[in-house]
Amino acid sequence: MRVLHVHSGNLYGGVETLLLTLAGHRDFCPDVEPHFALCFEGRLSEELAAVSARTHQLGKVRARYPLSVWRARRMLADVIREHQIDVAICHSMWPHAIFAPVIRKAGLPMVLWSHGAYDGRHWTERWSRLSPPHLAIANSQFSARALRKIYPNVPTTVLHCMIRVSDWCRSDADRTFVRSEFQTPKEDVVIVQVGRMEPSKGHIVHLNALGMLSELPGWTCWQVGGGQRPCESRYVEKLKRTAFELGIEDRVRFVGERSDVRRILAAADIYCQPNVTPEGFGIAIVEALCARLPVVTAAIGGAIEIVDESCGLLLPANDTQQLANLLRRLIQDGALRKNLGAAGPARARQLCDPATQLQQLHQTLVTLLDNHA
Repeated sequence: MRVLHVHSGNLYGGVETLLLTLAGHRDFCPDVEPHFALCFEGRLSEELAAVSARTHQLGKVRARYPLSVWRARRMLADVIREHQIDVAICHSMWPHAIFAPVIRKAGLPMVLWSHGAYDGRHWTERWSRLSPPHLAIANSQFSARALRKIYPNVPTTVLHCMIRVSDWCRSDADRTFVRSEFQTPKEDVVIVQVGRMEPSKGHIVHLNALGMLSELPGWTCWQVGGGQRPCESRYVEKLKRTAFELGIEDRVRFVGERSDVRRILAAADIYCQPNVTPEGFGIAIVEALCARLPVVTAAIGGAIEIVDESCGLLLPANDTQQLANLLRRLIQDGALRKNLGAAGPARARQLCDPATQLQQLHQTLVTLLDNHA
């Protein structure tokens, strides 16, 4: 079965991590031959090339320039025809809005894989309504509920993101090296947050809570992520100013975008991501569980399907005081950190084991093909 994954490719985050997992774990599902169609070159296209994935460039697309849309659609039609694609999956609303007409015209079963929570108001979502998929895949029950409001007559299945837990290790040498690189004392409790630099991730709440702990010795915070767009770069500068105004700028490290996130997580002690708006799932949270880190996050969106009392602590969104209380508790209680962290890998495996998830994806697509025949 030849499956074409269609995506923009201009940014790097959770969706891109999933696509790399699909490309790099073909051994779990040898009956599926994945192809990847991207509009923009960048880190994703480079990393797909590094694992010898079948990647097709469609050309840069700007919705406000109809000619760029027409050219990319023609390229996608050529890819579908020349490579005899069996199923096309659009990852998120933007590629579905742009390319669904081409896939439908080619007569292929069409899947929309939702990686976020939609409300139907954005132009991509309104445009996507014009070409409903044959099947929707959601990365959580939370995302699935949102999708059903947009496509009430489209069958929807939940498939969590795929993360290989067995690849993770905590090397003392790596831990020492990373802490040295980030100018962090080896005895400090490190609180880390990883992800796109967007206000929805709760960085401001995180920093304000740490500001309440300025008198507490022995902690350092690592903020991992860089500005991929001008608005994100401005946001990073705002975060740096906030840390300075709170008097904790010497204890917060803004380390930028990194490709060695696993090593960084393994060198930390607590993972904190106090989302202020719901997100569909949370790959970074699962990766933190794989790294045996206790997780502190807001009890909204897909996060509550990941974190339970065995592996982390939940709090109301935008509750800075409660976040400060929970972080203080974890900083001061090494046994609690150890107990919560120890349960992380099993929880991650239960949710995101690649072999299980890829087999489920394969069976879902086989059923779709049978019904479409």
